[in-house]
Amino acid sequence: MRPDRAGAVDVAIADAFRNEWGRVVATLSRATGDWNLAEVFAQDAFSRALEHLPRDGVPRRPGAWLTTTARNRALDRLRRSTTGAAKLREAAMLSTPDGRNSGDDSGIEDDRLRLIFTCCHPALSIEAQVALTLRTLAGLTTGEIARAFLVAEPTMAQRLVRAKQKIRNAGIPYRVPPAHLLPERTGAVLGVLYLLFNEGYTATAGADLVRSDLCAEAIRLARTLATLMPDEPEALGLLALMLLHDARRAARVDDAGELIPLEAQDRARWDRGAIDEGIALLDAALRRGEAGAYQIQAAIAACHATAPDASATDWTEIAALYRELARRIPTPVVELNRAVAVAMADGPEAGLAIVNALEASGALPGYHLLPATRADLLRRLGRNDEAVLAYREALARTTTEAERRYLSRRLAELT
Repeated sequence: MRPDRAGAVDVAIADAFRNEWGRVVATLSRATGDWNLAEVFAQDAFSRALEHLPRDGVPRRPGAWLTTTARNRALDRLRRSTTGAAKLREAAMLSTPDGRNSGDDSGIEDDRLRLIFTCCHPALSIEAQVALTLRTLAGLTTGEIARAFLVAEPTMAQRLVRAKQKIRNAGIPYRVPPAHLLPERTGAVLGVLYLLFNEGYTATAGADLVRSDLCAEAIRLARTLATLMPDEPEALGLLALMLLHDARRAARVDDAGELIPLEAQDRARWDRGAIDEGIALLDAALRRGEAGAYQIQAAIAACHATAPDASATDWTEIAALYRELARRIPTPVVELNRAVAVAMADGPEAGLAIVNALEASGALPGYHLLPATRADLLRRLGRNDEAVLAYREALARTTTEAERRYLSRRLAELT
């Protein structure tokens, strides 16, 4: 095979993994009723793609090829099994070849949304719910999920194993629950979708800062969820938040893939249609009079999105919104974001006091944005020697190439 064709096939397979992994796993989970089998045969299908597609060429619909290959391999395995359970799973797969789940009366035909609701069963801890969904739906590695949760990789691996075992042992059904049971899973489902979007918007590792496929998938699922739960204001708030952030995506990196900070972005490149839709959704959510954390975050994003330029940003309003958010979600990451807003509203010294308190608490070990924020505030205060040390600490912690290059440029300006 010519090198150029081989490269094109590799790119196509990589794209298929990013775009199709969740769909393949979700379809197989429904068909087999076995979580581990679904992941095993999804991985097997991608391995076969690496073997066959360089020779046979990329099919017109890679997702359909992968799903069919995985399903056929699963059927072959089940047919060779002598257990009754395996035979029942084979019969189920053969009886629903079109991928529909006759046991689900929700009216939702999206296997991936069913997968999220299965992962978010209240029998699982919130952390397990979110981690399991990111692994099975988005195909994130255990390491990527661990970084999103700020925990060690072995710890996250154990959580994933225990979550799968609990689903299997408890016989948790693969379906969207009936309407009266939706509220008990709403918080977890919203959290999953937001983490999925965040991993796309600011990847925790790799050469690319932005993974557009994950952003698009999270927004698509959030739209479906808002349709499923039209009276849930936080579902509208989350969709608004995603759209307002995603509207800035094209301006966040330059043509060379270099990170552009918010204040330096070309606002003409922001997606005004997404901004208008996000604001309309936020207004609709707020009219219900039940403001929640996603609506507050969407309001913060709206302050940025509607400012004609960086100097016109209403940082006093943003700091007040972060104060309310911190009251509802008292996490160190929210507090770090509040520190930035306070620094912009009241001066870097005020923000640095919050950052120093966070550092003293030890609440964000290994989190690169803590020393990066401290470095920026020290630089603005003219305390360059301290800023250099903080930038070096942030560089040692960051895992994305785009952020590493940005921090290196900042460091070079001071040395």
